[in-house]
Amino acid sequence: MKIILKIAKNELRNLFYSPVAWFLAIALLVQCAIFYTSIVHQVAAWQDIHLANNPRFKDFRVDTTFTKAFFIAGDSIFNSVLQNLTLFIPLLTMGLIGREVNNGTIKLLYSSPIKLRAIVLGKYLAIVIYNLLMVAIVGIFIVLGAFNIRSADIALLLSAELAFFLMICAYGAIGLFMSSLTTYQIVSAMGTFLFLFLFARIGALWQKYDFIRDLTWFLSISGRTSRMVLGLITTKDVFYFLLIIFMFLSFTLFKLKGEKESKPWSAKALRYITVIVVSLLLGYITSRPALVGYWDTTAHKENTIDPRIQNMLKQMGNEPLEVTLYTNLLGAHAGPGLPEGRNPYLDALWEPYLRFKPDITFKYVYYYDYDGALDNNNLYKTYPNKTEKEVAGIMADLLGTDVSMFMGPDEIHKIINPAAERAQLFMAVKYKGRVVHLRTFDDDEFWPNQSEVAAGLKQLIKGDNPKVYYLTGNLERSIYKTGEREYEFLTTAQRVREALVNNGFDQDTLSLENHDIPADISELVIADPKTDLSPKTLGKVQQYINNGGNLLIIGEPGKQAMLNPVLKPLGVQLRSGTLVELSKNETPDKIQPYATDDAFDLGDIRVLHQLKQERKEKNFDDTLPIMMPGAAAIAYAANGPFKVTPLYTTVKQRDWLKAGRLVIDSVPPVFSPQEGDIKDSTFATVVQLTRQLNHKQQRIIVCGDADFLSNIRYDSFHTVLYSWLDYGKYPVYINAPYYHDNKLTITEPTAAFERIFFVWILPGVLILLAAILLIRRKRK
Repeated sequence: MKIILKIAKNELRNLFYSPVAWFLAIALLVQCAIFYTSIVHQVAAWQDIHLANNPRFKDFRVDTTFTKAFFIAGDSIFNSVLQNLTLFIPLLTMGLIGREVNNGTIKLLYSSPIKLRAIVLGKYLAIVIYNLLMVAIVGIFIVLGAFNIRSADIALLLSAELAFFLMICAYGAIGLFMSSLTTYQIVSAMGTFLFLFLFARIGALWQKYDFIRDLTWFLSISGRTSRMVLGLITTKDVFYFLLIIFMFLSFTLFKLKGEKESKPWSAKALRYITVIVVSLLLGYITSRPALVGYWDTTAHKENTIDPRIQNMLKQMGNEPLEVTLYTNLLGAHAGPGLPEGRNPYLDALWEPYLRFKPDITFKYVYYYDYDGALDNNNLYKTYPNKTEKEVAGIMADLLGTDVSMFMGPDEIHKIINPAAERAQLFMAVKYKGRVVHLRTFDDDEFWPNQSEVAAGLKQLIKGDNPKVYYLTGNLERSIYKTGEREYEFLTTAQRVREALVNNGFDQDTLSLENHDIPADISELVIADPKTDLSPKTLGKVQQYINNGGNLLIIGEPGKQAMLNPVLKPLGVQLRSGTLVELSKNETPDKIQPYATDDAFDLGDIRVLHQLKQERKEKNFDDTLPIMMPGAAAIAYAANGPFKVTPLYTTVKQRDWLKAGRLVIDSVPPVFSPQEGDIKDSTFATVVQLTRQLNHKQQRIIVCGDADFLSNIRYDSFHTVLYSWLDYGKYPVYINAPYYHDNKLTITEPTAAFERIFFVWILPGVLILLAAILLIRRKRK
């Protein structure tokens, strides 16, 4: 060990008696200083302006995290440093062993009693110590951030530091090996560049082939630090870097041994092959889901799935959970479902769940099937006079895959009905005979997120997914049409992430002229009927209400008479006329009521809770207004059979109820009591009704406008109406954490001083010290 330390000490002396080590250290310092102090100075200036001009300002939004913004996201320290490591390490390692050959000292080392292992480890130890210096330089700004940021997530930054250290140590081992191959330092540096480039890109090579796919994916260094930089330390990532270090240190030792030995090339090659096989075997073993350990260092456990999902996976016990990915060659999003996308699919989507249930099994079904009704035969228009099989062959060639691996329409229709999933990429998740489908979406996230997965797992375990029926037969809004007044996007649109169909709800239409209300119904929706309900239909609805059923009743001005017979026994009525609101930019029928405190309690959504808290603290005056283009006011009795609570009301003294016909494409209307116009203090446009019946709380929501839920105006928040009617069982809302590291503890002048000191003064002092040391060394 003493010999190793002496060699390391001598190597460090050589490093710091050359300008390269000083240059790299100072360059890293300046780089970190520029990226850190620039954003801190900018934010400090903004904060000072807010504090000086806004007496309500306390901090930035709760979804803002300065720890990530300053150190991880965008042009921050760790992003920039990790990207530039390939420029630093080759320059540092290019002469480690080649210099000994050029100076003639390698023969002295070979003839001395020092073991080659000690030489390799000593030189590598010197690199590790220098790497610790680089870690310390980055650590300066972590310490600075701890003092500059309120409640900084230090554990997250330490995890990122570990990623930085492991990566530069792995790069150092590669550079040491390359320096043993040639006496030319430039060639060694270029060889290191080449190896690092290869290891960064190898994960994308030969991903079509089953055996090679996992091999190249394991060898790839790209993305290995991403989890640790975000605060998740896994044993498989740590072992990966240790195995890379072990492998290249062994290669270096074998290279030096080979120069002293006269063994045949096959014997020498066997050593390398043995190390590679052992490393790959250990890498395979340590990356098995059941053997991987995880440590989420973030303050809010952001890299860990929601505790409710963890509990669901725990409830499954040892029962198998099977996930089958169905990829349609002729459907949308086929690319991510092909074999070359398999590892990214598992890594991006399923690894957080494998952490808590390692025995999830994955299957893959590849097929081609085309239904022209889904896209107006666009595919056949693009490839005229081609059969379905011929088009599949063309698409396979375009994607660079083999068409023979895809089963045809006849075969796939024996397994699934692709049209039911719009022939798109989707997953069938099976547990104890139950099957749910998880879909992909046309957004940046693409794969289902925790909310959709949680809803699916909950259905598999409990089988209690709510059943929502929409009354039909009176020209109601449709849940299957894409028109701007219809309701498909909020309800049954499989391609829309927030749609109820993707969040645990079963939905169907129901005509009460021909059917009774099913016993397993969760909610009945009556959405803007345009003709009177028949006595038969009205009677069944009344019986459903009397039995304690939950309803969503949605009306429109001009059609109050269609719903008032249903509402009358509830103590509620849609008032005649149309609400009017004069504004600079909109027609008078478009009103903007605001949410009441009770509306914020409809669902467990962080934004709603946050808005309620901000209103309580009087941080703003207006609260979650929504646009209602044409709304009827709702009247209700204070002593009726239900407790009635307004959810949306108009602003005081701003709107009035216009009697008769409202003309919106002429001069603005004028309030006229003589014509029957009414101007109350406020008007309710959405109310909730509750009462205790049959040992449960009966819940009803009445809306005076139907357009605010339509395809053109729906919002993900509107799912809370259905959630409240389902007693909060679905959707499963996964809320982002409330961050506290969203305020600086320094002012703009302090940030400006930090910028000058770390960008100019400290590097200048180090340059001066380095110059003095190097000049003195040269004189001696």
